[in-house]
Amino acid sequence: MKLYKDTTLDITACAVLLVDDILDTGRSLSLARDLVRAKGPIWLRTCVLLDKPSRRVVPIKGDYVGFEIPDVWVVGYGLDARDEGRALPYVAALEPEG
Repeated sequence: MKLYKDTTLDITACAVLLVDDILDTGRSLSLARDLVRAKGPIWLRTCVLLDKPSRRVVPIKGDYVGFEIPDVWVVGYGLDARDEGRALPYVAALEPEG
């Protein structure tokens, strides 16, 4: 995983809520959490709209989780499949192809 841009904010001694759309394998959120934690916040929590625990390869849990979902591809609220579905005002599961 490669980081392209890091925050320039001084978050030392700040309370930080790290928000993500979906917690899938855990790689991205774990990397982000570790990078933020290294900057010395006094409080750090994670919040995700959707959690797919069956796909986890990195041991991490969201502190605040909107919904736990099965291993399905979802679109809506900014999530897309091949650039489709991102603007849906709800989250929908796609039917498997085949």
